[in-house]
Amino acid sequence: MGPNICSPGVTIHRLGPENATLTVHTRRGGAAAKAGHDLELLVTSWQAVLEEGSAELTADAGSLRVVKGSGGMQALGDEDKANIHQTIDDEVLKRQDIVFRSTRVEGDRVEGELTLGGSTQPIAFALTRGEDGAIAARATVTQTRWGIKPFSALFGTLKVLDDVEVVLEGRA
Repeated sequence: MGPNICSPGVTIHRLGPENATLTVHTRRGGAAAKAGHDLELLVTSWQAVLEEGSAELTADAGSLRVVKGSGGMQALGDEDKANIHQTIDDEVLKRQDIVFRSTRVEGDRVEGELTLGGSTQPIAFALTRGEDGAIAARATVTQTRWGIKPFSALFGTLKVLDDVEVVLEGRA
């Protein structure tokens, strides 16, 4: 999925799991934080289109998979990962697709609207493009702004912090 030229002077970059990664990073908090894990989740089904002046991304909310869990009192097993996946599907994202559409792209700053869990809110983030074709973006998503209640367990003493980091890295 490299660049495509659709009209003179307009380059379109298509990104997806074939040539880029889209990850979500969560951190834990609360009195029982030592029992939980900071997670790295890989989005396995998504696509993005970048062209001069606009950016769009769609992701299948059911395609998030735990690839790494750091911290915690014991390593994450397959059953733990399956339970996390189920919780994300049923309670956090509720199987609703994730959509971003830019409203403004100026230099390395992108502004737009992110639809998450059925709610749409504005968001802005930096997008860097290297001369070697590298593309990277990093955004902080505050779950409660989208009406998402961060996951908690053990009567609220173990919880996922409200801010999660979304990272896109690839090569156009």
